[in-house]
Amino acid sequence: MSVPAAINGKEFFELLREDLAAIEREFGRDTVSGVEAITEIGEYLRNGGGKRIRPALLLLAAKLFNYQGRGAIRLGAVVEIIHTATLVHDDIIDEAQTRRGRPAANTQWGNSKCVLAGDWLYMQAFKVAVQERNFRVLDTLIELTQQMVEGELLQMEKLGKLISLDEHFDLIFRKTACLFSVCMRMGAILGGATPEQEESLGQYGRDLGMAFQIVDDVLDLTASEKVLGKPVASDLREGKVTMAVIHALERCTPRERKMIETVVQERAFDGVTHREIIGILERYGSLEAANARALQYATLARNAICSFPDSEFKRALLWAPDFVVAREK
Repeated sequence: MSVPAAINGKEFFELLREDLAAIEREFGRDTVSGVEAITEIGEYLRNGGGKRIRPALLLLAAKLFNYQGRGAIRLGAVVEIIHTATLVHDDIIDEAQTRRGRPAANTQWGNSKCVLAGDWLYMQAFKVAVQERNFRVLDTLIELTQQMVEGELLQMEKLGKLISLDEHFDLIFRKTACLFSVCMRMGAILGGATPEQEESLGQYGRDLGMAFQIVDDVLDLTASEKVLGKPVASDLREGKVTMAVIHALERCTPRERKMIETVVQERAFDGVTHREIIGILERYGSLEAANARALQYATLARNAICSFPDSEFKRALLWAPDFVVAREK
């Protein structure tokens, strides 16, 4: 059986344009509070941009089953609110100064208000999700938030340490790929998928999310600050090692290992430059190895949905892995 051709990016977003606009409106309504600071922070974060790839995945999963209800709009806003809440908390934990080229919310309103605003956003997401009156949706969201909080705590424990590739993959599943997977699963639940179909879509989301985060980590090392909207090599500055760095650590000389270790432990490029670290990664093909692993995950994602009948929504899902691995920011 031949594989249907994927659509292109323009067609992808045109296919979902009206629904994504509806999600944006829902997101705006859902982040209004009687407390002015929460509304201001919510509006600031919503206007910060973002690809909205997570709600797009939820929409496409539901549309595979010809779902017509409003639940996909509501839950699309829910996953974007949860994602936004995680970004607020991440920036506080990482002491970030910028996010998407703008001052991070915590630099504008302070850590205390932003922690509480992030908590409010989490609770608001569940309040909106309850309107679906679907225990499976709520169970899935609870499992998601637990995984994400556990991932953040595990990462904090491993800051400044040279972790293994398995540990790193566990972290990026919890912090990123789990949400991608849940978006696909919730779309499947809305559409009345069989357990097998839901599992396949959840696997697609997991593999796509893994590819997304691996590419994100490579871009953190190689893209410019202007493109990233934050300082280059922020992960190393925060004491985090990612796949390319782990790949190099498994192959480099003791002297080179010590250089990487110094940056990770000191969380700064003081005695070692960013250029020197990139030189080590290039010497061992570590950036290429990370990109190759992202491509493997992208292929796995496409394979996970090969049994679904051809449709414009399936073709959109087949295109998404190409978008994820080819992006430059």
